[in-house]
Amino acid sequence: MNDRLQTALRQLRLSGLAESLDVRLQEAAGHQLNHAEFLELVLQDELLIRNQRQIERRVKAAQFRELKALDDFDWSFNPSIPRKQLFDLATCRFVREARDVLFLGPPGTGKSFLVQALGYLAIKQGLVVLYRSIFDVVRDFLHDEAVEGQEKVLARYLKPDLLIVDDMGMKQLPKRSGEYLFEIIMRRYETRSTIMTSNRPLEDWGKLIGDVPSATAILDRFLHHAAIINITGKSYRLRNQKPPTSEETEASSKPTNAPTGSNSKKKSQPAAEAAPACQS
Repeated sequence: MNDRLQTALRQLRLSGLAESLDVRLQEAAGHQLNHAEFLELVLQDELLIRNQRQIERRVKAAQFRELKALDDFDWSFNPSIPRKQLFDLATCRFVREARDVLFLGPPGTGKSFLVQALGYLAIKQGLVVLYRSIFDVVRDFLHDEAVEGQEKVLARYLKPDLLIVDDMGMKQLPKRSGEYLFEIIMRRYETRSTIMTSNRPLEDWGKLIGDVPSATAILDRFLHHAAIINITGKSYRLRNQKPPTSEETEASSKPTNAPTGSNSKKKSQPAAEAAPACQS
């Protein structure tokens, strides 16, 4: 490739094409490709590079806690997880139909892993995703509302094709949390998709956000078109931890200051000998 061609490719921002052009020129000569076939190959290279970079940018903007892939999930640890339903969600049809999803289950059962994996799949399908814990949501509003105004804060939550709000129910939320969450759910209702996770039953949401009317209004809209995924069972995080042996269980059940073995006999003997002296 000559210098003029390299300069032209840089000016046109065809970096993907520039990286593979030498290889493609050799391939074209070796396989006697015509002009149209050669042009198709180099343009595919450029599109591939652009798609990869777009995915990287969107993953960064999504602010995942951890980047998860659905293929890496250990399905065997908990049979209660509806695998078929999860793979149906992985098609992201629910996002295109502006439907919502609620994951319910105890802490540690894989909810955060699964929703982040679904978010990553949505990005790979060309969708815009934002992942936030419920605490991030509240902090964003409390911190940025005074600086930027509520509408600008809201705009960041209304723009994504898929919004994921994780960790609902970990602890009681600050005052006005219900107002912020209601505003997000109301404005996204039937226009954008939202996934939420919670380890507390729905009837507890009023206590969690300190606002029963707001909780009722949130759930009324959110659950209207929502798929509910109930997960029960053991912790996903502890799936590889071996259960304690009988010896370890027995040892842990004993008081730490309990005398054992021959030492206990030695300590009890002087007390027995001292008893007659006390009587005399």
